[in-house]
Amino acid sequence: MRIEENKSLKNYNTFQVVSKARYFVSVNTIAELKQALAHKPSNTPLFILGGGSNMLLTKDLDAFVIHLNLKGIEVLEKTNSEVLVKAMAGENWHNFVQFCIDKNFGGLENLSLIPGNVGTAPIQNIGAYGVELKDTFSHCTAIEIETLQEKVFTKTNCDFGYRNSIFKNELKGKYIITSVTFKLSTKEHKISTSYGDIQRKLIEKNIENPSIKDVANAVIAIRQSKLPDPKKLGNSGSFFKNPIVDLATFQDFRKKFPDAPFYEISPTQFKIPAGWLIEKSGFKGKRFGDAGVHKNQALVLVNHGNATGQEIWELAMNIQKKVLALTGIFIEPEVNVF
Repeated sequence: MRIEENKSLKNYNTFQVVSKARYFVSVNTIAELKQALAHKPSNTPLFILGGGSNMLLTKDLDAFVIHLNLKGIEVLEKTNSEVLVKAMAGENWHNFVQFCIDKNFGGLENLSLIPGNVGTAPIQNIGAYGVELKDTFSHCTAIEIETLQEKVFTKTNCDFGYRNSIFKNELKGKYIITSVTFKLSTKEHKISTSYGDIQRKLIEKNIENPSIKDVANAVIAIRQSKLPDPKKLGNSGSFFKNPIVDLATFQDFRKKFPDAPFYEISPTQFKIPAGWLIEKSGFKGKRFGDAGVHKNQALVLVNHGNATGQEIWELAMNIQKKVLALTGIFIEPEVNVF
């Protein structure tokens, strides 16, 4: 374990923005993680870094950055219909999903090609195309930063919500997730194809009874057509959450925009696609210096090369203001801004 100073984080964040860490260490085992925590420089904040996909760095980090590089996938239990699969926090999320699909373990196929690592997935309760992480979550193991003790969190403990969990609220900055275990199906998979994009893609391929691999391939094709590869164009996937509004706000919105898409969550709650709101506000495909909005998906902010994190954040705030002024709806960032 080697602690570095003034470490460049450009290759550790998917926006590819320039930022430096005052102190930096990459850990490959839980023992190394505990050692790093025990040797944290005094009076220096701690910053835990995973895949760097759900964050925007707007400045240098005057912090002790621990890069979680914990690897490993293990099948814990298997019955005729279900399997428990454990993945370490540093595993790439999409690679883990592909591992499960190759083994015919169902439940994660709709979450294919989401950027990031396994360890950060529960924090955000990642979701896509009608499926959320909580749907297959069994438990996770985490280390308490203050005591270095390990604790198991069940689904109930995690208090999952829309792109939310206890790790973003009461327990923020108190625990480090080291592994996540999922309960997946081994047969009679619950196939989720309710989203129109998936249905259209399956029809294109003349697939009437899709397998989990068919669904995964459809999701991958859809995401690749809309979302840029972070290795080629810096981005962090969806920058904003899809806002959920109450009935009164929804009714006012529908009077102004009767053709707007929406999803009814309950008789009093409605989800509006943030990408549609941003596109309606005139930002889709627009570029402001090297900070911009992707041409195929307005929900994605991009770095065309040399944008700073602050420039991308200023663009995001400008989008928020314009969307609110035009539609009466406030859109909240999904990424963490530092």
